[in-house]
Amino acid sequence: MAAHAPPGGDIDALIGRYLTYLTAERNLSRFTTRNYASDLRQFFEHLEGTGVSPLSVTRVGFRAYLAALIEARVAPGSISRRTSSVRSFYRWLRLEGVMQDDQLANVRGARQPRRLPHVLSLDDITALIAAADGDAPADMRDRALLELLYACGLRVSEVHGLNIGSIDLEQRTALVCGKGNKERLVLMGEPARRAVDRYLRAARPQLIRARPRRQPASEDRAARASSAGGTASEALFLNRSGGRLSQRRIQLIVRAYALAAGIDARVHPHLLRHTFATHLLDGGAELRVVQELLGHANPNTTQIYLHVTEERQRAVVEQSLDGMAEVERARRALDRERR
Repeated sequence: MAAHAPPGGDIDALIGRYLTYLTAERNLSRFTTRNYASDLRQFFEHLEGTGVSPLSVTRVGFRAYLAALIEARVAPGSISRRTSSVRSFYRWLRLEGVMQDDQLANVRGARQPRRLPHVLSLDDITALIAAADGDAPADMRDRALLELLYACGLRVSEVHGLNIGSIDLEQRTALVCGKGNKERLVLMGEPARRAVDRYLRAARPQLIRARPRRQPASEDRAARASSAGGTASEALFLNRSGGRLSQRRIQLIVRAYALAAGIDARVHPHLLRHTFATHLLDGGAELRVVQELLGHANPNTTQIYLHVTEERQRAVVEQSLDGMAEVERARRALDRERR
């Protein structure tokens, strides 16, 4: 494999350039970029242990790395992610002219069994949202938050980044900034519209008044950096100090109300997104419509919810057949007694 001398002198310089590319040009989040960095460094540690130069790796050498991961009983999902991270990096090296060809272009990771996402029933969703029924500002905020997460199928990062200007209550829409800074328009039902309207009129003004008038310069910069495209005063959902509600806090809020509603399953914001998509398909929505509402670039990503719906329909049919069998057995027993 022919290769040019790496700019910067070593593989760390190339990784640094690549991570900058992921952030600046592909608009990947810092969490995703951090995963790429971790996956690459683990791979290069493996190469160092085998005495292979990062720019001289072959398909056979990479398969040996995958075999080592399998032998170490690394989860198939993790192996698949590491495979994708490494292949993406080497594809970038070829496009940048650092390498003349890409030996890893057709390498595939471990085959993963299909895992269907867990979803909540309509009764569970109703109980979860109803658990936020208080009149305190935080209670009204939480009710609006839960309604939007389910009614619009939002990611936690998306609901965290919502600003007041993102919401149009008259049209019952919200402009959401999704992955890769791609914007999409989502729809909300009447219950969500009422909850958001009540929060904006009766709760949010009280929360924003709780914000300190002046902050130290360092704290003010941190607040701006975490505001996801707007200042804290523009944020839709505020914390008790008047700042933008954090993603971690949103996760804790969802979990707390699930426990209050007596739901045994581990409930998190993304579970509400899964449930939203599945309930839409159960109700007869077209796959393309659900794909657009979720902001999926690839329809295959949305396809899994069809499998969930099929599994649910199969369970209903089987349950009905079991019930019919019980009725038939009881009828035959009654006939025998009458003879």
